[in-house]
Order: sequence, then structure tokens, then C-alpha cells
Amino acid sequence: MTDVAGNHTVTVALKMLDPELAPPSYATLGDAGADLRARQETVLEPGQRALVDTGVALAIPHGYVGLVHPRSGLAAKHGLTVVNAPGTVDSGYRGEIKVCLLNTDRTETYTVSRGERIAQLVIQRVETAHFEAVTELPESERGAGGFGSSGTH
Repeated sequence: MTDVAGNHTVTVALKMLDPELAPPSYATLGDAGADLRARQETVLEPGQRALVDTGVALAIPHGYVGLVHPRSGLAAKHGLTVVNAPGTVDSGYRGEIKVCLLNTDRTETYTVSRGERIAQLVIQRVETAHFEAVTELPESERGAGGFGSSGTH
């Protein structure tokens, strides 16, 4: 199935736990993330984190995952981010999606309003790995280098 822009689409069953909230939606055609909204007002003091309900429960099809990403505007303007970004919503999960927000601002309190767009949900296909135990790994150019070893900038 495709949308009017020719993008592949998948049907995801949606249960709104708060019918007064807007369901997840894409701001513009072709966007990767659908906006999730806050179910309740939440005050975040500087450095504080909180689990914010969205009023949304989904049945994501097997072979897909929901990834909860921060909204760039909230991060840039107010220092709000998703602590475990991206948060993972597995296909077998049927509970309410909650977003763990963190106020990284050192001085300003931020109040999340009910209905405010707080995160983006990206639905992606996933592959399941078969992990095979070996005694040696094949060589690669990078090798075991990590934590900044691939460049100076």
C-alpha cells in the first residue's frame, strides 16, 4: 500500500485512550514521524525528567517497530528531549505509549501542556537477527576501534 506521495504505508491499529486528544498525525506529506501529544499537563523543572502519557495504544504489525524520537523544535527552543531516544515500541506491546521527557535546560522550568506535541513516532520495518557464536570475527577496516576512533571531528 502507498500514500499519495508514493511512500510505502502499513496499517497500524490505533486505540485512543483519551478521545479528546488528537490521534498521532503527520504534519506534512512525506514526514517520517507522526506527532504524539501529551495526555496531561506536566511541569519539568531544570534537569527533571517525567514519564508523560500520550493516550495512544497501538497494535504495530509483526515485523515492524515504533521508534519514539524527540521533536527538534522542543529540543532547540526549550532543551526538552526524550531520555531513551529513540524509545522502542515493540509489535507485541499493547499498553499506552509513554514518553520519558527530560528538561536539559539549566535554569528554565518547562510546562508541557495537555495536547502539546511532545515526540514523534516513526514506524519502521525490522529484521530479526540470528546470533551465531564464533571463535573469531571477520576482519574489517575499523576493527575494534570505537568511541571517536573513526575520525578527529
